[in-house]
Amino acid sequence: MSMAPSTTFDPFSQSFTLLLRDGTPFNVTLKELDEFILYSVQISINYAAQLGACLLFLIVLLLLTKPDKRSSPIFAINAVALTLNFLRTLLQCLYFTGPFNEVYAYFAVDYSRVSPSDYANQVATTVLTWILLICVEASLLLQVRVVCITVQRVYRRLILAFSLVVAGLAIGFRLAFCIENAKSILSLESLFPLRWLASATNITTSISICWFCAAFITKLGFALDQRKKLGVGYFGPMQIIFIMGCQTLIIPAIFSIIQYFVDLPSMDSNVLTLVTIFLPLSSLWASASVDHRKKSLEKPKLHGKIVGSNDTASTGPLINEKCLIGPLSPSETAISRSYQSNPLSPSNTRDQGVAADLEAQKMVEPGFRRD
Repeated sequence: MSMAPSTTFDPFSQSFTLLLRDGTPFNVTLKELDEFILYSVQISINYAAQLGACLLFLIVLLLLTKPDKRSSPIFAINAVALTLNFLRTLLQCLYFTGPFNEVYAYFAVDYSRVSPSDYANQVATTVLTWILLICVEASLLLQVRVVCITVQRVYRRLILAFSLVVAGLAIGFRLAFCIENAKSILSLESLFPLRWLASATNITTSISICWFCAAFITKLGFALDQRKKLGVGYFGPMQIIFIMGCQTLIIPAIFSIIQYFVDLPSMDSNVLTLVTIFLPLSSLWASASVDHRKKSLEKPKLHGKIVGSNDTASTGPLINEKCLIGPLSPSETAISRSYQSNPLSPSNTRDQGVAADLEAQKMVEPGFRRD
């Protein structure tokens, strides 16, 4: 007669025995092994996705940026930030595929087979993260300074001073965490007692990003509202930068908050990656819009010159150059009238101010103005 299977035995909670170097046995359960494997897979996917995104966008940035704009400070900072983030995520992937993350080394806490180069890679990861944050803060500070260049001097100085304080706090906390993290790597000690420092680092970084983007989009929001009241309502670079500023503010903030509520490994690492990608993306989009707008404005002048040169002997009226490209929208018609009637009209000077701001960031070619 067959015996009934035991109802108290759970095969998924079994354990197996491993031996330390001195022969001391210790047990590891299947649940602990499953959690170790799941964590390694999830965090490797996270860092690999960031690595691929940074590499892809770095290539796009180098290919789509015009040669005369590659000497600008904003391009250099964005390119360096993407390169640093690529190297940072690459080193993180090497950690989770290297000797630090082997099953026996993890459960026995035996890292005797870890080479000095592996330790150096992990220390370099923490240093690269700190340098990456400096590049991000510098990029945000530069763009806020350019946007606020038309603000009254007192308010502009207050905004820049507060921005420097916020950026300095974020960089300072990151530096402190970088030093403590490097010490824990070399001494093989846990960072759990300093979890408050890691949390403070993430919070100050999130606050700095939110502050810069809030100041950025607030100034642009007021400018867009004034332009709309003046009848300048076409979709241009200011609208693009406003959209990307909101995106740079909201999405990283979401990742900064949900890391405290969602049990996914290393969610905070996505914040710097997202900002690093969004900042050059806004510049490329706005630059493309400006170039397209510039070409559309040059077409009527070109056609007008051709018609005039062919009909110089004609005594009749010249063909209206606007009809050569079709009817203009109401907003474009209003812009044309304002430029023809008074070159110092509010809409004209305000549009020139936008071009000046973009020139300061090297997002458009110098000298781009409407005639």
